Amino acid sequence: MSPRSPRRSPPADRDRVLFAAALDELVGAVLVLDSQLRIRAASRGAEEVLGFAIPIGSSAATLLCGDRPKRPFAEALASGVAFQAVIPRPGGADDARGEQVRVRSVPLGDGATSLGWIVHVAAVAGDDATPERFHGLWTRDARMKEAFRIIEKVAAEDFTVLIRGETGSGKELVAHALHALSTRPAGPFRAINCAALPANLLESELFGHVRGAFTGAVKDTPGHVQLAHGGTLFLDEVAELPLELQAKLLRVIETRSVLPVGGRDAVAVDVRFVSATHRALRAEVAAGRFRADLMYRLRVIPIRMPPLRERPSDVVLIASKIIDELNGRGRRHIDTISVAAEAAMERYEWLGNVRELRNALSYAFATGAGAVLELGDLPPEIAATPSGGSEVRVIAEAEVFDPEVGPEARRIQDALVRTAGNRDRAAKLLGWSRVTLWRRMRALGLDET
Repeated sequence: MSPRSPRRSPPADRDRVLFAAALDELVGAVLVLDSQLRIRAASRGAEEVLGFAIPIGSSAATLLCGDRPKRPFAEALASGVAFQAVIPRPGGADDARGEQVRVRSVPLGDGATSLGWIVHVAAVAGDDATPERFHGLWTRDARMKEAFRIIEKVAAEDFTVLIRGETGSGKELVAHALHALSTRPAGPFRAINCAALPANLLESELFGHVRGAFTGAVKDTPGHVQLAHGGTLFLDEVAELPLELQAKLLRVIETRSVLPVGGRDAVAVDVRFVSATHRALRAEVAAGRFRADLMYRLRVIPIRMPPLRERPSDVVLIASKIIDELNGRGRRHIDTISVAAEAAMERYEWLGNVRELRNALSYAFATGAGAVLELGDLPPEIAATPSGGSEVRVIAEAEVFDPEVGPEARRIQDALVRTAGNRDRAAKLLGWSRVTLWRRMRALGLDET
């Protein structure tokens, strides 16, 4: 009788172990989703982070977000938008310390064809998502908090700092923070926008001029560099500085002295330079529009401000703070933001960042009424229903909170509100197929289109 062969795992189980090991080795704690948001593979690290065996073939939206009324991460996946957020750990208490998970999605595809997603997961401390205020800036985002820590560390040194960020992302607030936390907070803080003036006027504004230097120069006038003596000079949009002035600014930084327009004698200055731009200075150097030597002088400490669209968990937080400010200024007082309005604001791109968000809320205060900020109060480009096929039904928000509606119907209604009536995306959000959504809507009497 031949000895009994050792029992082997089924091929599917062996494949799963193999894929999990490969994912751990290559990319760490991740889930692999198909285009329908079903989980096709999971690393062992992801199971350790989430705390349970991940069912292959299950809906990622359901697994990660459950039945919670606010599901921005699932909504982003369903709409095809890359996203990063901190969410409660599936199965854990929403506010328990240490019961949160950071999730970040990376699309997989070839051009316009979506194949699926890689979702990175990482455990975070419960207070990592706690709102933090820093010199006029509010955030829950880990990258923003990391930027705050960098600002605190470098503020006490006189190194030059370059702040990179889009329009309206808070670059001047960062410059003010660097000045306030520096060794020279009692000194002046001067700011000049290098894109706001033509070259001839900008030179005089920056470096000053002497009497008779040009027509209309009736007296010696110090420029911003001299006026910032003992303090900080903030050069906003420094990439727009003309080449001929870049050489003169480089000279000022190297010699710590400034030669006014028309002057013969340089004036010694003690200034800390902080610059900001929405452009990549290395690309500007490569294009011949910016001096490499000046870039290296200005970019000793680079700080990047993430745009608002990269941190959607901050949108409602910042909106609430802006609303608090606006409540004391006008005829309207807003107490709460509706679910539909929150969802629309979190989905919107905010190319103008916080400045555009403030403008949108000012519009809502001026045109709307009542204590609740409704979807219809927002500017049309934010509140507009996105196109998503011929079958679109927008459910009134009041229906979501109808006490006579059962929990399943309420989940369906909420998903439709959050996807502006798009049934394909709503089905993905719920972890169902489109046919399943249609059948359940019909059974619950919700298919009255």
